[in-house]
Amino acid sequence: MADASRAAGTLLKLYELRTEPTLRQARAWFVFEFHPSTSQDVLAAWLGPGYESAPYRMVTTYWDMAASLVVQDAIPAEMFNAANTEHFAVYAKLRPFLAEVRAATKYPDYLINLERVVGMMPQTEERIAIFERYLSRQRKLASEGKQRPAHPDV
Repeated sequence: MADASRAAGTLLKLYELRTEPTLRQARAWFVFEFHPSTSQDVLAAWLGPGYESAPYRMVTTYWDMAASLVVQDAIPAEMFNAANTEHFAVYAKLRPFLAEVRAATKYPDYLINLERVVGMMPQTEERIAIFERYLSRQRKLASEGKQRPAHPDV
């Protein structure tokens, strides 16, 4: 496992990447505008035409890549989870559909690093439930027309 200073540096680099404008826009879209009801909604977002699927792919690959650093012991899980929470929201949003998405794409390891890191936390289900409630509120606001499309500078 990496020493704490090196792991902290890696975490800071991950944070820096999250502030990149295109990724910020994609993250805002994922939370505030993307509200899948079925695995087909997820598949359409992921596998849709190029630029239409870009925000989905950007968010999911970022968090799975970040989680892979934990799985590979570059960052201690406790440190990663203390510094981040958004990966729980991503997982909570996609978890109901993962089995079907994996089966439909014949990609059994899809988002496996993210799933593993979320599972490393004590009281995983309670933590996921927090984000399910948050995402439910966001879906409700969107259905009421109270969510605006992502601002270009988000």
